[in-house]
Amino acid sequence: MIETGEEKLLLEKIKKNPKEFGILFDQYYNKIFGYVLRRTLNYDLANDIVAETFLKAFLKINSFKWKNISISSWLFRIATNEINYYYRKQKYSPRSLDLLLDSSEFDIKNPESLEEERARIEEELKAHNDFIEVQKKLEQLPVKYQEVIALKYFEEKSIKDISEILSKKEGTVKSLISRGLQKLRDSF
Repeated sequence: MIETGEEKLLLEKIKKNPKEFGILFDQYYNKIFGYVLRRTLNYDLANDIVAETFLKAFLKINSFKWKNISISSWLFRIATNEINYYYRKQKYSPRSLDLLLDSSEFDIKNPESLEEERARIEEELKAHNDFIEVQKKLEQLPVKYQEVIALKYFEEKSIKDISEILSKKEGTVKSLISRGLQKLRDSF
């Protein structure tokens, strides 16, 4: 992962040369994809949402103002908004990340083939039957609890990070986690 101080320098480099966005993509793609996949449990949908997340990040990177909030938190916020948008609309027609790749604005270093990635992720999902059971119960909770539990326990984000991602006070995040876990326990 990129250190916070390094993120500010990388942000400046990206604003000067958009091809540098590839570094950001390489650093955070797997984390963001894992988060979205665990929230949606659908490989193709997760792929679309992550593509849309990085496309929006690329298009808005010049307006990103450094306020000591990590780029990682910003990307998770975009992904969370995209997931919420999908569930609100129940139809999702993302712009394609392929547009960026075709425009050669940035290069992806070390890309995995989609089939290898799909096989790897599907294998991981099969190995975690308990996770799937918890995920099904989690999906029955209101979205406000899904978000905080997924970020805290699946993405291992701190209360401070979750607060930044969701634009909520830290006390509110703690309360939502506590109530959400209780509701999850009650569902078993």
